[in-house]
Amino acid sequence: MADKNLRFAVLIDAENVSLKYVKFILDEVSGYGIATYKRAYGDWTNPATFNWKDIVLKNSITPVQQYSYTQGKNSTDSAMIIDAMDILYTGRVDGFCIVSSDSDFTKLAARLREAGMTVIGMGEKKTVEAFRASCTQFKYLEMLAAEDVQESNVSRDEIEETILKIINDNEANDKDTTVGELGNKIGNRHADFDVRNYGYSKLSKFLESYKSLRLVPSGNDILVYQVESGVKKEDVELLVKQILRSVSSKTMMLPEVKQKIEKKLPRFNVRDYQYTKFAQFLRDMDGLTVYNNMVRLEK
Repeated sequence: MADKNLRFAVLIDAENVSLKYVKFILDEVSGYGIATYKRAYGDWTNPATFNWKDIVLKNSITPVQQYSYTQGKNSTDSAMIIDAMDILYTGRVDGFCIVSSDSDFTKLAARLREAGMTVIGMGEKKTVEAFRASCTQFKYLEMLAAEDVQESNVSRDEIEETILKIINDNEANDKDTTVGELGNKIGNRHADFDVRNYGYSKLSKFLESYKSLRLVPSGNDILVYQVESGVKKEDVELLVKQILRSVSSKTMMLPEVKQKIEKKLPRFNVRDYQYTKFAQFLRDMDGLTVYNNMVRLEK
């Protein structure tokens, strides 16, 4: 959950971002905390920036003048980077919002995160992956403005795979998985993950759209479980023996067998059969011998 007391420095590359996004940028930041610094960088002597005047006044944004020393080169990069480091060393903020589609801010975002800062990146769909990945979270400006909600660069299948791995890892440690935990961990693994990219306003609704997941209210939390595979243990046993018969030695490493089962049965989980360990699951099957991380078909 966002801490509304967190302090953010919002630094906007006005030469690289349309002023039509400013309202949506500040609205989005308000969901994370308080914007204690609000600065927009550009060459304000350039007629192209004329319309920014009303926007910066209306939103109490400090315009920072940066002359264009080289034609065709974005002049704001160095000024934003220097200011960001100065603000970092004051110790007065908990995070930064870097607004630009320019890849030149990739190293800045990484450096700020090394210093323990939360870094929210914002830019258009054209933003390179390196900058998106260097941020704690990345938001698409087109999506924030709701002009054209496009599909995320991360597929639903990739997100589902991440979710199931988190749930399985927790189950292996006898832990439940909550909606809030999933939101945090998915965001850590996919910086540009946002349920709005998929047409949902709430994470819980997004999770409910997966047939492989089941949501169960529990007190103030919502627990998320993987739906049972629905495949009988006997059928899995037949598959395991079929896999082992496919090799001349009728012997295979446990991880390889498990991988082949999951390829045929993507929702396979030994916990559906009241087991916590895959080795024990196979050991209880007739005709199989499990030893040294190997399994052999005896008959």
